[in-house]
Amino acid sequence: MTTIKQDDLIQSVADALQFISYYHPLDYIQAVGRAYEREQSPAAKDALAQILTNSRMCAEGHRPICQDTGAVVVFLKVGMNVRFEGTLSLQDMINEGVRQAYLHPDNKLRASMVDPPIGARKNTRDNTPAIVYTELVPGDQVEVALAAKGGGSENKSKFTILNPSDSLVDWVVKTLPTMGAGWCPPGVLGIGIGGTAEKAMLLAKESLMAPIDIDEVRARGPANATEELRLEIFDRVNALGIGAQGLGGLTTVVDVKILEYPTHAASLPVGMIPNCAATRHVEFHLDGSGPAVLTPPRLEDWPDVTWQVSESAKRVDLDTLTPEIVRSWQPGDRLLLNGKLLTGRDAAHKRIQELLESGQGLPDGVDFTNRLIYYVGPVDPVRNEAVGPAGPTTATRMDKFTDMMLSRTGLIGMVGKAERGPVAIESIKNHKAAYLMAVGGAAYLVSQAIRSAKVLAFEDLGMEAIYEFEVVDMPVTVAVDSKGVSVHQTGPAEWRVKIESMKAKTGA
Repeated sequence: MTTIKQDDLIQSVADALQFISYYHPLDYIQAVGRAYEREQSPAAKDALAQILTNSRMCAEGHRPICQDTGAVVVFLKVGMNVRFEGTLSLQDMINEGVRQAYLHPDNKLRASMVDPPIGARKNTRDNTPAIVYTELVPGDQVEVALAAKGGGSENKSKFTILNPSDSLVDWVVKTLPTMGAGWCPPGVLGIGIGGTAEKAMLLAKESLMAPIDIDEVRARGPANATEELRLEIFDRVNALGIGAQGLGGLTTVVDVKILEYPTHAASLPVGMIPNCAATRHVEFHLDGSGPAVLTPPRLEDWPDVTWQVSESAKRVDLDTLTPEIVRSWQPGDRLLLNGKLLTGRDAAHKRIQELLESGQGLPDGVDFTNRLIYYVGPVDPVRNEAVGPAGPTTATRMDKFTDMMLSRTGLIGMVGKAERGPVAIESIKNHKAAYLMAVGGAAYLVSQAIRSAKVLAFEDLGMEAIYEFEVVDMPVTVAVDSKGVSVHQTGPAEWRVKIESMKAKTGA
């Protein structure tokens, strides 16, 4: 009989969450490195360089890879010869580990969990509770697979129940483009097949914990039907040309993972969940000898890639920005933002809408006239930081507020992550505004451009408050110009044709 002490599990969970906040799994970052070497799209290659550079910076600085430090998901396999020594339930032990990790003074992580899920949606402030799945298995150890899953990728999860005779591959290829780029490709695609509705989704989530090995599978040849399916989905998804950050390119996914379970003869349940460019997970086991020991990767194992400012990048003075300047920007232009940049996300936009509808107007000190708004919820600063990692959040969540902001506040542009939907694009076109894209998964790199930060309004919203950032050379790309042309539509379309041409030439 193995005895696992309560404090050992708590410390192991806390240490693991800190570990994965700043260390990418090495297999993922090396897969992105291989994608960078293959990539031919300049926009995608630039995005991959930012992701790789950000990853090394986070490993060196022990700061989060992404400002969205995720919901904690834990898969436990508890040996039936194990007993726990302590006073807390298993769920409470893990929650205490989460609490200690997210409130760590040297690397405070952003708390994103809200309770209740509808209505008040009050932030729990320590990112508890964790989502825990427990399985009793033979043995005398506890195996722990732990992940911190960001909202941008989680929100793109898909589920269907196909007819047994339907093509699963066709469903994936048809469905994946509807996910947009808010899940921050390139990532890993997790697919669960079989069981029941909830089992298929659980299999998809658990599959994301597996090591990246698609190149090895291709090199040696598939050993079974599941590996054949992985390769087929991998090739057909990448042939879509979506590319890094949805800008168009050769690599949309770096692996496809599949877990299966027997199912009813009349059903074919399928779950699909992507992992983003901030892929964060680790596995460890407890055998009663103490807390888990996690071995950091070596910095020399990172790809030798350093992002540099493009020679064609244009510097923009935000403090003298005019509508005429915004109208001069072209799709795909790379800009370096300098000056004062306001922020705001879902909750702030909702408050603004309520204030304008009530006739109260904007809060004192908040003026969007000829300004840009950055969709961000930053991590709290530590030491001498102006702000913690502060990468963009998914812009489509603000689509329903876009016309209100452009028509009633004097705003002339927005900065966020991934594509905009048709309603937002139409409003951007009508108001001759622009939407700029920052790279998701490069939060620490982006934060280096922020030299000061202060809260202007809605302080009670925490990371969703309205801040004013002072930025120096913050890198962005014009994703939707004043004519409504979106690079998230033109880029993948262009690369889909190029990839088909490449395949035709090679006979692949």
